[in-house]
Amino acid sequence: MCGIIGIIGKRDVAPLILDALKRLEYRGYDSAGIASVINGSLDRRRAEGKLANLEAVLGAHPLEGRTGIGHTRWATHGVPSENNAHPHMTGAVAIVHNGIIENYLDLRAELEGNGIVYESQTDTEVVAHLISHEMAGGLSPEQAVAKVLPKLEGAFAFVMAFAGRPDLLIGARRGSPLAIGYGEGEMYFGSDALAMASLTRRICYLEEGDWAVLSPQGAQLFDTDGHAIERPIVESAASAARISRGNFPHFMLKEIYEQPGVIGDTLATVLNPAEQTITLKDLPIDLASVEKITLSACGTAFYAGMVAKYWFEQLAGVPVETDIASELRYRDPPLPAQGGLGLFISQSGETMDTLEALRLLKKRGQKVLSIVNVPGSTIARESHAVLPTLAGPEIGVASTKAFTTQLTALACLAIAMAKAKGRLDRKREAALASALIEVPGRAVEVLNNDDRLAEIAVEIAKARDVLYLGRGISYPIALEGALKLKEISYIHAEGYAAGEMKHGPIALIDSNVPIIVIAPSDNLFEKTASNVQEAVARGGKVIFLSDAPGIKRISAMTQPFATVELPKVDSLVAPILYAIPVQLLAYHTAVLKGTDVDQPRNLAKSVTVE
Repeated sequence: MCGIIGIIGKRDVAPLILDALKRLEYRGYDSAGIASVINGSLDRRRAEGKLANLEAVLGAHPLEGRTGIGHTRWATHGVPSENNAHPHMTGAVAIVHNGIIENYLDLRAELEGNGIVYESQTDTEVVAHLISHEMAGGLSPEQAVAKVLPKLEGAFAFVMAFAGRPDLLIGARRGSPLAIGYGEGEMYFGSDALAMASLTRRICYLEEGDWAVLSPQGAQLFDTDGHAIERPIVESAASAARISRGNFPHFMLKEIYEQPGVIGDTLATVLNPAEQTITLKDLPIDLASVEKITLSACGTAFYAGMVAKYWFEQLAGVPVETDIASELRYRDPPLPAQGGLGLFISQSGETMDTLEALRLLKKRGQKVLSIVNVPGSTIARESHAVLPTLAGPEIGVASTKAFTTQLTALACLAIAMAKAKGRLDRKREAALASALIEVPGRAVEVLNNDDRLAEIAVEIAKARDVLYLGRGISYPIALEGALKLKEISYIHAEGYAAGEMKHGPIALIDSNVPIIVIAPSDNLFEKTASNVQEAVARGGKVIFLSDAPGIKRISAMTQPFATVELPKVDSLVAPILYAIPVQLLAYHTAVLKGTDVDQPRNLAKSVTVE
């Protein structure tokens, strides 16, 4: 979610902090700020809105100091405003924070009884006053932090700077990620490796409950109980190059067009095109022994999991229970004593609800396999096995290429599990591998419909409500299409299983409601076509996505408002390809509506709070 950077440097750090925050803009934010230690005191600059506003403030009022902290905030407690922007300060400490302090009201009331007056509506300011209070009682910064951390309930990643201590930064994590960067006579904190990519490649990831004291000479690490610990320093693969949109007007469109390449990259890790085989190398989990899969994720990643449920059950014969992560962790699900696999999907690898669901299943004795786009992420580190997606950095908040690479990895995993269980003969494996090999090229064909989809988006942009319909394995793509439209155009949209239309949603249909139908010509096509006829008969504006045989068949039955012809492919890979046109429809609609496509309101790329 929010971005954090802290630097103990050899020169004024405000420009370096600003540059690091720009690398984190993709996460989503609504205010930003920087604080530094200068001449024994703390000073700060903050601004509501985009980083350009903070940059203007710094231009008018430069900020000196060789030690500093910076933050991009996504509002949780308190409206987006300069007063609520981080860093929060007292005379003794400046603090930036990702996460939520759940017991802040009790702590705030306790401090107000001691005469503390608050400047903001945030939970974070409470922590600054707690630490200041302990330091006023004679404790050192390190001692004060050690005393305050156990009092806090909830999730946090903190970085703190102290008045009169240009040689000191303290950071702590519980729930939200935080990493340390090692330089030459310089030290860094960052919410991820990308924040520090232009400063260092030597990274140490703090584990749950860790806190750390940085000086120009290095770092001292402590666990929850205050015992000195060591964590490995690894070489980060994060690129120091600033990510560019190239010739595309938005990152989202660029990332949609990158899908043929990144799907191919993901396939290349497990698929042998010459032998038409799929092999998951060095996977430390016996797929043949899996008797039940408990699959969990959030948002778009959850819809990828819903597609995968069909694959695992139909190909491998393994029952799959799907749960949104925020629900799974609180319902105490029954789990098998043996043969249980927890399967988790996350683009960032830091999604809080998914991570906590993972920890629950791991504690309950399940093997854990995760599909993530960031190999060094917390979810990747805490899993027994990882199947990486090779989407590369995804800057647009609304996921596109991460989703299709997740589907690609999940399809390969389902095939590998079916093979391990002896349910897939050599001929069928070769056919499925061949279908997957074709996907990058077929994705290029789908992208050739871009202009047609832009024309259709003109009608969607006029709507207040939009319905998406799909059956079977196309149903989750309907859900994903509706989510994309909601996320970036702010038009209300709902995805439904096509057979459910007459059980309620049909009441919404009139000539003002576009109905986007995902309908490859598979074994459920005729049933979906019947639902289309029902919608058209009631004046519905049907946009029909299908292949040539499907469009020919529907045209013989009724006349949709518009059709989009997609390649005829094996039903296994159809969801990967049909995801692309619903992404483009959402994109073009949002552009017509004039919204902020890459950073839609109220959304964050990596949701590290509950």
